Amino acid sequence: MDTEAPAGWKRNVALFLTGQTVSLFGSAVVQYAVMWYVTFETGSGGAVALYALAAFLPQGLVSVFGGALADRFNRRVLVMVSDGTIAVVTLALAMLMSLGVTELWVILLAVGVRSVGAGVQQPAVQAMIPQLVPADQLLRINGVVGTVQAAMALAAPAAAGAVFGLFGIVPVFFIDVVTAALGIGILFFVAVPTLRAVAESTSSFRQDLVAGARYVSGQPVVRWLLVVFAIIFLLTVAPSFVTPLMVARTWGEDVLLVTLLEVAFSVGMLLGGLLLSTVLAKANRLSLVVVSCVGFGVLTIGCGLSPTLPVFYGFMFGIGLLVPLFSGPFTTLLQETTAPEMQGRVFGYVGIVMALATPIGMTVFGPFADLISVQALLVIGGALMIVVFGTAVALPSGRSALRVARASRAVLAE
Repeated sequence: MDTEAPAGWKRNVALFLTGQTVSLFGSAVVQYAVMWYVTFETGSGGAVALYALAAFLPQGLVSVFGGALADRFNRRVLVMVSDGTIAVVTLALAMLMSLGVTELWVILLAVGVRSVGAGVQQPAVQAMIPQLVPADQLLRINGVVGTVQAAMALAAPAAAGAVFGLFGIVPVFFIDVVTAALGIGILFFVAVPTLRAVAESTSSFRQDLVAGARYVSGQPVVRWLLVVFAIIFLLTVAPSFVTPLMVARTWGEDVLLVTLLEVAFSVGMLLGGLLLSTVLAKANRLSLVVVSCVGFGVLTIGCGLSPTLPVFYGFMFGIGLLVPLFSGPFTTLLQETTAPEMQGRVFGYVGIVMALATPIGMTVFGPFADLISVQALLVIGGALMIVVFGTAVALPSGRSALRVARASRAVLAE
């Protein structure tokens, strides 16, 4: 299999991470600014909900097709084309809004097209990392990626607020266009070969989609990891969206209080990413996944039982700390146990879970937050997280998946 990273991998990885960081920053700034623009201009919860659907649903629906494309074509080229398409759409929206075209449907259409582009781009990015990185460095690099994402979670809202507040929405779009162009330019110098299996493939796109579904259903480790990922998003990520409501109801409707909540979570993520890329870079992937999942449940219960606001912030910091310690090993395990020519399609299914599990969870937890206290909801969600994850580990399919994953790790270590 094509598993060896190309020569000069450190240079390639440095360029790749730099380009993706620049591009991610611009996209995150636009995401925050447009959400705020829709909120302030319409004052409508329905409009904000439509924005959320336009921003995330297309990405989830398209990601499985994007994953199949990532397994058919050179992934570097696919990332560059999708990033360029997003930039062109963003530039078109900037020009229209500068001319006074500010109808909501125009904005949502552009946001939806950007989401489609992300659905093509993200599986290719995730599948490209093992082509660039030696197997023994995958967890460390995924930790660096988590650190970058946490840094963006801190920096992007501040940049979006500064530019949007001083100059309006249109200049924000130009920031994204410039960062996309820089990211594409940097990625141009990254050497990413086309997989031999892709170059020799004669299957149709439809056959590739079917093969991807069969591969996921037939691989116990991949299937189990996707189930665990869905559990995390349904029982931990979804309830976390109502934590600002708990702050408002319990400690007051001060914007500073919910801002500090996001800061505590993001600082935890930043520290978790740093730990994963340094002292935990050689840690057992499965152990980190198991500890993180149990930790999510315990800390979510702690959030619900918090007697004071500082204690609540402390538990949210802990949850943020665990996010990279789960996502990094989870991604690494998928990269290590999935055939190189199938990784795009597998990460396409990850994209589906990310895009759909949270809205599904919120349709349950959201209404319940109006029937019972958020504190009780968090305690219930955390307890369910522990019970359901424990069941997933105890079932024969879970034990089998863990055995296969350990065997795969042993082979890689030899």
